[in-house]
Amino acid sequence: MICLLRWTALLWTLNSIPCALGMAVSEQSDGSCPPLSVEERRFSDVLDRPLEITGFDLTEMFLLRKGTIAEDLPSFRLGSSPLIKPTKLIFPNGLPSEYSLVSIWRVRRTTKKDRWYLWQIFDQSGGSQVNVVVDGDKKVVEFSFQSLLRNTLRYTFKSRDLHALFDRQWHKLSISVQTNAVSIYMDCKLIERRATDERASIDPSGRTLITTRIEDGRPVDIELKQFLIYCDPYIAELENCCELQDPKAGLPGVAGLPGQKGDKGEKGNTGEAGPTGNGGPKVGHSLNDLQS
Repeated sequence: MICLLRWTALLWTLNSIPCALGMAVSEQSDGSCPPLSVEERRFSDVLDRPLEITGFDLTEMFLLRKGTIAEDLPSFRLGSSPLIKPTKLIFPNGLPSEYSLVSIWRVRRTTKKDRWYLWQIFDQSGGSQVNVVVDGDKKVVEFSFQSLLRNTLRYTFKSRDLHALFDRQWHKLSISVQTNAVSIYMDCKLIERRATDERASIDPSGRTLITTRIEDGRPVDIELKQFLIYCDPYIAELENCCELQDPKAGLPGVAGLPGQKGDKGEKGNTGEAGPTGNGGPKVGHSLNDLQS
């Protein structure tokens, strides 16, 4: 019900931008985005038509070893091997100009203050084309890219709402990348939106990495559940957070009616004797006073 209400509140977005959203979600004119299979509950009930979701599952493309599997959505421990691959293997036809990055992860006690790349694409010469940095020490998230003039532009999101990302609990961090704006969401709540310059297109001849420490290039010690890139900048806003809820816990029930008035209780026991009071003032005259 909670997720359904959230979707209902956002349904107007689909109706107000049918052309833009329809192309972004259901088809890509340049053929750069393959169909993407995701859980139906992310897009359930309120939509009057099925959506053909397109994008890339980086969790599947990078990670080989599963960690905790007792939950509905498995989590992954990242091991020690560098999580880096040729960009052409990840994005065979390039990265779309607008997209959503959606990730679910939690930091561990030993790494909650680390500075690391959540995601980075760099060119053949090693220059960064786009990256997302998570800084546990400053408790900020940075988004950087190359402008049309090939200058590196960095946008730092410093909201105090982001501090919860480092509390060692599961969180969903999503980023909506549009032509002239970048928006960051945490646990399906908009944190901040920034106007940006236009970005240069991505050169796919370099390499792509995820969840990597800036200090030494090794995988950061976090637990990762999912890392998706949708070929639609609106998905970051429209996704719900049902997968963060405890699967064993149901939704709260409706409050019941007030009960009937109870019977009168039995007479209570006699209380303990109180402490002796202070002496009062003298009243009357002494014998000497009467004889004088």
